[in-house]
Amino acid sequence: MGVATNVGPVLIVDPDDDARRATTGLFEQAGFVVTAVSSGEEALEAARTHPPSVVILEIPLGPFSGYEVCRTLREALGTELPIVFLTGARTEPYDRVAGLLVGADDYVVKPYAADELLTRARRLMERARPIVPSVAERLTKRELEILQLLAQGLTQKQIAAQLYISPKTVGTHIEHILAKLGVRSRAQAVAIAFREDLVETS
Repeated sequence: MGVATNVGPVLIVDPDDDARRATTGLFEQAGFVVTAVSSGEEALEAARTHPPSVVILEIPLGPFSGYEVCRTLREALGTELPIVFLTGARTEPYDRVAGLLVGADDYVVKPYAADELLTRARRLMERARPIVPSVAERLTKRELEILQLLAQGLTQKQIAAQLYISPKTVGTHIEHILAKLGVRSRAQAVAIAFREDLVETS
């Protein structure tokens, strides 16, 4: 049976370098592909180029505010796109109301609890996206086997020796795995494998 999963990257928009890096690290460690930008203009360009699975949006963004970005994204990408305001500047109850009125799905105030933010984002993505094949269903039997061996810490040469195939063939399978999972690195693919319980742990 398929499971709901994010299709595009998590788009994080925050002008504060430290805050942006922290939120980016949080989602990357959870196995998500992330696009991180610092301005409203960059956010709209990134969303047009690679439609996101969820947008994590600060409100003060210079001349083009988070409110304007939210409204523009709603018009361009529709109501199904999950948008979360994550702000340390606009923390009053009326700010929360304003954020929801302009189209945000959720409103989180900094400092935030990491697990709570991830849970809120995941729930929104699950509701917004259609059911798609699970990782195990998207990969061939051989690709799934190689992903599991990668998750166990084996190198490309070690996997080749264990499966009696060439390292080049293993590399080709890994390229296919990354493409099918929509990730850029082996570490991100391994994170997904653990997240979906594809790796046996002792």
